[in-house]
Amino acid sequence: MLRINEDITIQDWELTENFVRASGPGGQNVNKVATAVELRFEAARSPSLLPAVKSRLKRLAGRRWTKEGALIIQCDETRSQARNRDIALDRLADLIRRALTAPKRRIATKPTKGSVRRRLHAKKARGEVKALRGSVPDE
Repeated sequence: MLRINEDITIQDWELTENFVRASGPGGQNVNKVATAVELRFEAARSPSLLPAVKSRLKRLAGRRWTKEGALIIQCDETRSQARNRDIALDRLADLIRRALTAPKRRIATKPTKGSVRRRLHAKKARGEVKALRGSVPDE
């Protein structure tokens, strides 16, 4: 069981761990031991998350979200299988915590009259500079 906050806990049946061999340095250890973890969270079927949280989680997950509605987190940072598992669970918990907070709605504002006036004045001055760049007529 993974505790996200005091209200939300993820049950064990929602999580699946798959251990694979990691790539990169590690000597003989890389060829012998499956230390990398692939954590799969069945987010779409999860009863612990509200639909709004699920949609925000899907947007935050990006490519890690599958067509079936699962969130896949991979970790092969350390040479320890247990440490990689802890890192993957921490990443999942952080992602869900970020999805819990609703984004602030942006309030549309208008530019001030002074800023509009300054912008138009600058555009006019720049246009006059460019107009004076033409070739000088012969007299």
